Amino acid sequence: MSLTFKPVESYREDFSFRNSAEAIQRFPFPFPEDQYMYSVNLEPATSRDPGSVYEHCFDIDEHYRSEMAERNRVLERDPQRCLVMPHMQPAAWDALSVLMEHLARDYPQHFQLDRDGDSWHWRNLALGIDQSFTYGDANSLPCEPLDYITRQVQGDFALLDQRDGDLFMDAGMVTGPADWSLAFDAGMSFKQWHSPVPMAHQMGVFDRALKYLLNIQVGQPVRRLNWTMTINPRLDTSPETFHEWGSDRGSVTPENVGRLVHLRVELQLMVRLPRSNALMFSIRTYLISMDELVTQPAWARRLHRVLRDLPDPIADYKGLTRYRLPLVDWLRQFDPEA
Repeated sequence: MSLTFKPVESYREDFSFRNSAEAIQRFPFPFPEDQYMYSVNLEPATSRDPGSVYEHCFDIDEHYRSEMAERNRVLERDPQRCLVMPHMQPAAWDALSVLMEHLARDYPQHFQLDRDGDSWHWRNLALGIDQSFTYGDANSLPCEPLDYITRQVQGDFALLDQRDGDLFMDAGMVTGPADWSLAFDAGMSFKQWHSPVPMAHQMGVFDRALKYLLNIQVGQPVRRLNWTMTINPRLDTSPETFHEWGSDRGSVTPENVGRLVHLRVELQLMVRLPRSNALMFSIRTYLISMDELVTQPAWARRLHRVLRDLPDPIADYKGLTRYRLPLVDWLRQFDPEA
């Protein structure tokens, strides 16, 4: 698949973000059946389905320039969206190395990396970046290494320190979260930052997930899909900006459902970093409006059934309560058996 970047679109204000027909086709629809309940649903992150979001570890798509512009805009307003505790500096360099290596290998027409010992030369042709630096020397980069590289990769990133049989969120770049905050979660353990999730703890989901993640080996990354709904194609739905987007949930009507309501899917990737032994947690977000989604009849039919039968605590946690009824009513027309 040839990779072509769209002109910069916006994830706020005029919300000019749209998916091309190709982007709709490769959207990671997250429901394998007509009902939804929590599951660990982890799988090895092996390359499959050329052209899909599963072909490469770190997916770059037509919205690349748009998403990087949005990241810079968020960081201008709130630099604390990038956070690295002092003991995580080796992991930050580790993340830079892994991301540069993958991008240069998987998208050589856009990214190039030359290395001679600790002397590295990085070119990002898509953003016009040409940088020579010394690996491990923060003074040789224009900013801190995690900040530098994650301004050039789609998705949010958390670096998890593994100690005492647990994982701790001690570093990250998070500018497009689905209603959570890196500043709030920093330093928390795995179960602490997942504590708001209803029902899953009683089901033992997080006990199983943590045990699995602690045993991830170098060179054996895993991935899973997560989902929620968002009003407008807004990436930054953080608690810090709730005053900007919280009221959107009350604006949904039967007439504007298709345009306003978006399915938001996270392709989550867990990678063991080889030098620091930290776990890199990549959260790659995809947005699709209901108008775009219903161009795929099987998706429209299944989403209607999933949302119609979703347990109330899960619907509430995912922020659906205020507009669930008009959304399900609207989707019913695409389910012939409803």
